[in-house]
Amino acid sequence: MATVELTADNFQSTITDNANVIIDFWAPWCGPCRSFAPTFETAAENNPGIVFAKVNTEEQQEIAAAFNIRSIPTLMIFRDQIAIYSEPGAMAASGFDQLIGQAMALDMDDVRREIAGQEAADKG
Repeated sequence: MATVELTADNFQSTITDNANVIIDFWAPWCGPCRSFAPTFETAAENNPGIVFAKVNTEEQQEIAAAFNIRSIPTLMIFRDQIAIYSEPGAMAASGFDQLIGQAMALDMDDVRREIAGQEAADKG
């Protein structure tokens, strides 16, 4: 599957309508972003059940600001509309494949319970 270019028009629906979304925040002038792009594209081809998307931070500044993106490339992973990973920095293909495997193996019921526990603790 080809990567999806996210904009203000399709960002929310992409997250809402897909169980698994991996986003690469990047910019055309960013050398590490350009170096990581082939790794991201290969992972997209190898994982057809996951939506791989890119946000050009130059063109979509409001999205980058909403997620407090301060360094690029930054990867974010959403599962069931929950952000489960957000870290700046490009990574080698093997590390990226390992990250994808770990993210997809997460028990989302455990994640939801942990979030609920943190929210309850914050209120208490």
